[in-house]
Amino acid sequence: MQPCPPASRRRGVLAARLRSVSSAAALSLALISGAALALPSEGDRAPNARVEDADGRALQLKALQGKPILIVYEDKDSKTQNQALKDALAKLTKGDRYRRGIAVAAIADVSSYDFWPARGFVKDAIREESRKVGGTIYCDWDGSFRAAYKLRRGVSNVVVVGKNGHVLFAAEGALKPESQSKVLDLLRKEVEG
Repeated sequence: MQPCPPASRRRGVLAARLRSVSSAAALSLALISGAALALPSEGDRAPNARVEDADGRALQLKALQGKPILIVYEDKDSKTQNQALKDALAKLTKGDRYRRGIAVAAIADVSSYDFWPARGFVKDAIREESRKVGGTIYCDWDGSFRAAYKLRRGVSNVVVVGKNGHVLFAAEGALKPESQSKVLDLLRKEVEG
């Protein structure tokens, strides 16, 4: 049996371990925070990612170029985080000019359900939700869209792509009223030229 080191040495070893744990925690926090900063930056070229609707019809985002694109990427748990923005968008697009002038890409993160028989149930639910909202909801079955746009799982992600194919806005989580206004103003500006 080894003798116990003096108390001052034990305190020094304990302090060193605490610093090491503290540094690891700080690094973990920085990495987690960095994930939030991984969204596309304003001015970045928007990736040409592919999604499909519940019936398997594919959509390449480059097909929407020439119009401003509002991407709302959510899963079942985050779909209400930006309901206020979606309600404001519904009001904006009541007029033909904006309804025809803005491409809305509502995309559901369904990558957790890409297996039989869940996939069939999810397709039915997406079809029903599409009918309720009066527009197509696309499916990201394998997470490739999320990866291409560097979006975070479990939160609502909002990205505005300009007519020129460059990102004008990107944020995650529930948008504050000033961010919602910014999104709507960007879309208006893009439509009105």
